[in-house]
Amino acid sequence: MFNFSKLSIPIIQAPMAGGINNPRLASQVSNAGGVGSFGFSYSTPQKISEDLVATRALTNGPINANFFVFSPVELPEQAIQEKAIEVIQSLPIEGEYLVSIPEAPFYPDIEEQLHPVWEHCPEILTFHFGIPPLSVIEKAHSLGIAVGITATSLKEAKVGEKAGADFIVAQGIEAGGHRGMFNPDEEDEKLSAIDLTKLLVGNCSIPIVAAGAIMDGIDIANALKSGAVAAQLGTAFLCCEESGASPAHKEYLLNHHIRGSVFTTGFSGRPARGINNEFIRMMEGKMVLPFPIQNTMTTSLRHLAGRTNNGEYQSLWAGEDYSRTRELNAQNLMLALKEELFIALS
Repeated sequence: MFNFSKLSIPIIQAPMAGGINNPRLASQVSNAGGVGSFGFSYSTPQKISEDLVATRALTNGPINANFFVFSPVELPEQAIQEKAIEVIQSLPIEGEYLVSIPEAPFYPDIEEQLHPVWEHCPEILTFHFGIPPLSVIEKAHSLGIAVGITATSLKEAKVGEKAGADFIVAQGIEAGGHRGMFNPDEEDEKLSAIDLTKLLVGNCSIPIVAAGAIMDGIDIANALKSGAVAAQLGTAFLCCEESGASPAHKEYLLNHHIRGSVFTTGFSGRPARGINNEFIRMMEGKMVLPFPIQNTMTTSLRHLAGRTNNGEYQSLWAGEDYSRTRELNAQNLMLALKEELFIALS
């Protein structure tokens, strides 16, 4: 369905929610020969439509629209809710923020979110945390849209392949942001991007895209040598001029390497990898509500931290090798990656 070999640079700029992806960043990546992406996990249909229209005005290159596949969730008992609220309210951050339990529905309706996708037809539609309704995959195919599924294991990849996915994004344990496991309560195999890519290439009949700790052209070359058709890079683009990452997020990526990146459920209720900060440390072992209820509950706190440029209480999603992030604009980063890849392959 989507011909990765036609990309002049075999790169998908990773979908990242929260305003990091925007038309400028996505279009620059596509214009440079890769795939520009949007993480539309919590976005309204209107915002999705606006972003797709604005991006298409800036590029004829391929666009990837990515969505979360939310699982049904219920509020735990009152005592647990109160304990979780108390934990967030007791955090030592200066400023006013509101902590309350959201009301159902706890997440957007994917069928409504997809209306603008059917209208504007980006080249690629990808999903994180599971498989969308099969009718969605069929509709995408009827419109000529390729479908990709994130997998963290061979079992998940085979489910995606059976459902009709056109390719699998093999998310290694090193990758930043939310871990794409279908069921976070199951044991995580914690395979590296390269090991997972090799495993999936050997056992799946559809193309594999490698994701996790891919920061330069040498890393992309290693992914291709492992059998991947392309590499998905997220952290590498966070410090681009066009990136919507907050000033604090960029500052920590460039100058706080000793902290490292770790997994936390504190921000959203699901495991996600980010730069170790005060929030993550203080939430360790504390009461956390299910995903995405916890995410909604911490929104006001994160917004306060954003307004005051306080990196200690923002979700600074970043991969394991974030210390190699470069401060370049998207076009120059793509040129550097292309040159490094050419040298590595030759």
